Amino acid sequence: MTAEAVPTLRPGPRAWVLLILTEGKLVARDTAGLVIPLGLPMLIMVMNGLGSDRAPVPEFGGLPPLDAYVVPLTIAMVVALVGVVNMPSFLAAYRKTGVLRRLSVTPAHPAMVLVAQVVVSFVQSVSGVILALVVARLAFDVTAPRSALAAVGVFLLIAAAMYSVGMLVAAISPTVNSSVAIGLVVFFAFFALGGGFGGRENLPDWLATAGAYLPFGAGMDALGACWTGTGPHGGQIVALTVTAVLAGVASARLFRWS
Repeated sequence: MTAEAVPTLRPGPRAWVLLILTEGKLVARDTAGLVIPLGLPMLIMVMNGLGSDRAPVPEFGGLPPLDAYVVPLTIAMVVALVGVVNMPSFLAAYRKTGVLRRLSVTPAHPAMVLVAQVVVSFVQSVSGVILALVVARLAFDVTAPRSALAAVGVFLLIAAAMYSVGMLVAAISPTVNSSVAIGLVVFFAFFALGGGFGGRENLPDWLATAGAYLPFGAGMDALGACWTGTGPHGGQIVALTVTAVLAGVASARLFRWS
């Protein structure tokens, strides 16, 4: 007499929804962590908007600097902070406390937590960007991007690149503190080389060129091109795509569940 095969249980859609909602509640309880994705973008818009000149600038396609430079910078920054700093700290905490290890012996694979955290982080990024754009529009009459569909596509590509880098940070970080430290180093390196602290023309030529193709610089430039209507540079789109793929593959190979 042969024993009947026991069917393998797999979490259904309801389990995925519950897990994502649970992740969202855990993130929402960390009120200090919500300041970065939700409060910081609005603060940047207000600070720059109050001191900006609304006169059109030829190098920005006839748009004011607030529209063509500050807004793309803010969008790229909030996605980078959430993806490279915030998200890895949660994943490192789950590994340190044994949550991922315990999930590995249940039908709910630990990868579900990673997916849920990415979804929640993406919602944070989108919420922060929408709040910043609403403030910019209502308070300073910032215009919409002239290539709106391209801007949405670039935003998704920036998110894919930054979250892949964030997964890689989580993969190589043994503790929560180390994940925050590594994430901040990576973020500020991207930010500085991408022109976050001023124009890249102030950097040595080779650093300025490298910064234009790192995720922050490439994303900011591509979004700026969508605002002016000139269209993003193909090389920077390729750079974002390559970053997303390579960092994603590396994180998958290096990630430890315990």
